[in-house]
Amino acid sequence: MPRMTGQAVSVAANSVSANQLSGQLYEFLDNPMPVLLAATSSAVGLNCTFLVGGVSVMNDQPVSQANRYPVLPDDIVTSIRRARGRLVLTFRNTTAGALTCNWTVDVG
Repeated sequence: MPRMTGQAVSVAANSVSANQLSGQLYEFLDNPMPVLLAATSSAVGLNCTFLVGGVSVMNDQPVSQANRYPVLPDDIVTSIRRARGRLVLTFRNTTAGALTCNWTVDVG
């Protein structure tokens, strides 16, 4: 199962990150396949948005504040059985200080 990861991705105070999957090998899925997203943040206040083929699978929802690399199945945020199209993953910081996040996306 191919995995895409991001470690210690910094999100500035009151801002939204760029698409974390931009330029990744499986940013675009031509065939329907399962996708699993796991994420953690360094503290409370980091929200996640996950779009698959232009459809919001998860919209601005908080992620675990475990402050470590995601552990499966504990830190699974969402999973899709038959994802197809472009994957867009962004994080929004709702606090007054910078936060970091760690994430993994498993495809296939």
